[in-house]
Amino acid sequence: MMFLPGDEQLAIILRGTAHVEKLDELRKKLERSRESNKPLRIKLGIDPTGADLHLGHTVVLRKLRQFQDLGHQIVLIIGTATSAVGDPSGRDETRKSLNTEQIEKNAQTYLTQISRLIDVSKTEVRPNGDWFSKFGFAEVLKLLGHMTMQRMLERDEFTKRLQSGKPIYLHECLYPLMQGHDSVETRADVELGGTEQLFNLMVGRDLQRAAGQEPQICLMLPILRGTDGVKKMGKSLDNYIAVGEPAKEQFGKTMRIPDDLMREYFTLLTDRTSTAIDRLLAGKPNEAKKQLGADIVRFYHGEEKAAEVLADWNKQFSGGGKQDPDHMDEVALSASEVTDGAILAVKLIVLAKLAASNGEARRKIEEGAFNYGPDRTKPADAKATVVVTDGLVIRLGRKVARVKLN
Repeated sequence: MMFLPGDEQLAIILRGTAHVEKLDELRKKLERSRESNKPLRIKLGIDPTGADLHLGHTVVLRKLRQFQDLGHQIVLIIGTATSAVGDPSGRDETRKSLNTEQIEKNAQTYLTQISRLIDVSKTEVRPNGDWFSKFGFAEVLKLLGHMTMQRMLERDEFTKRLQSGKPIYLHECLYPLMQGHDSVETRADVELGGTEQLFNLMVGRDLQRAAGQEPQICLMLPILRGTDGVKKMGKSLDNYIAVGEPAKEQFGKTMRIPDDLMREYFTLLTDRTSTAIDRLLAGKPNEAKKQLGADIVRFYHGEEKAAEVLADWNKQFSGGGKQDPDHMDEVALSASEVTDGAILAVKLIVLAKLAASNGEARRKIEEGAFNYGPDRTKPADAKATVVVTDGLVIRLGRKVARVKLN
């Protein structure tokens, strides 16, 4: 294929990038690739430590897709071996190790979700257990011989632990060497990672030099802040938007992010140009946020779903309408749950999964957040009952559902 000139490729590659080590080397690699008509090998390693990907994971995956669209060869390392060790990057405590069964199960789930972002059929997928499972003690010693303890303790994470008296286990020191050896095995030209991964990627450069290879370029991407606008996006903090979530959930969570987070999300999670982003952010924040939500939904669910959730949101919340959306969840309610045509409001809310517990349902009723029917009737108190009919619309905050009596 014909590659774009190096400067044109760089303009695409550098958008949203936090740091490149080293930029002049990357420029030379791109030009050489174009002259020889040989694609660069672009590496990304992912440890399948959980079942779900969220938008924070997609920042590097979207950059990987850009390289793929430019005609380069993507090499996706599935960390079947490194997951058992645990990456200490960005951690002030030791990660829990996973067993082989968990790792294999998560790896399959990851690949399914990753296929929404890159063309997996054109991707070189390499489990690093393929080579590390063949390592004997001699190979481990040789690998360890490339690293000093002084350099390992330069890691910010380890320095903090040392100062606070938290343990640093020896197996954690093996992780950056394993990740670096992945680059040797795959002869990577470029490796992608979050900014906290720089130490690991630089080790890859060292090991490639030692192996007589040209060192890889380290391309660092920013860490995406979660929906709270403060901390790194993560499931444990409940500030995440999952790749596999329904369109309505993705859109609703996006609408709740702080206004000052929008530029970051537009830049790292959409393909909009800087000029287009500036234009949107110069207008009304709520309208810009709706476009952001629609962009995210469009990428993962398609144009039709994006238009659907945007129209429903406008009907429900914009223009002072307070109208029910055209598309809402349907809640199946067994007739056995209803007595004389009525059910406790608290019980209805929990059965409809509008609240996680009776206690939460009671609080929401007392706050006046729950209503039902065309007149938006609010229960008098938490002990009130609701007369249930087939098709009854119930509402709690932004959640709306229609009851289906069975």
